[in-house]
Amino acid sequence: MAKILIVEDERQIAEYLHKYLKNAGFEILILNNGEHVIETVRSESPDLVLLDLMLPVKDGVTCCKEIREFSDVAIIMLTAKITEIDRIIGLEAGADDYVCKPFNAKELVLRVKSILRRFNISQPSEGLLLDKNGYQLKYQQADAVKLTKLEFALMQLLYSKPSRIYSRQQIMDLAYQEERDITERAVDSHVKNLRKKIRALGIDSVVIECVYGAGYQYIPVDI
Repeated sequence: MAKILIVEDERQIAEYLHKYLKNAGFEILILNNGEHVIETVRSESPDLVLLDLMLPVKDGVTCCKEIREFSDVAIIMLTAKITEIDRIIGLEAGADDYVCKPFNAKELVLRVKSILRRFNISQPSEGLLLDKNGYQLKYQQADAVKLTKLEFALMQLLYSKPSRIYSRQQIMDLAYQEERDITERAVDSHVKNLRKKIRALGIDSVVIECVYGAGYQYIPVDI
């Protein structure tokens, strides 16, 4: 999961960005001023930084220049300034893109994905998230659904390799290594339960597909 650091002093904007980027499948970190940006980039190694131009303590241009002294992390500058000279200053400081406020969150998500593709960084292609800490599935604004231990193990296996087909035997060997009494019928039962829980999130498309004579595969969900 790609990690994004948001550096934005306007809390409402920071929360707005957090909401949309998290729903798009990214791990999010937030700072509200420029004071600890450098040490956070060093310690957390984000894949992309959304960096506001006008920040308390240390401004975005200074932060950007200091980051570029040791890192090639992708940087998108955010600013309310719209003059061409401000854009040039931001890009000359080392930013990879420049977005003016107010902006459309969906468009920003697309820009983030575009830059991450340019940097060959793995990223989510959908809004369905598997939360390994809470044993649950999340999708956009729907309430998360809880998974049993065995449902989670099956979902994690399929989710980690989209479109790869796993036979029932492979699922038993890879997902249920510690379970001695799992049968092919039990695998089918867990798939059935997972499908119900996925539909409960408001997803109508087939997410876990049965490939006749082969097994099961995970089909990514379009946002």
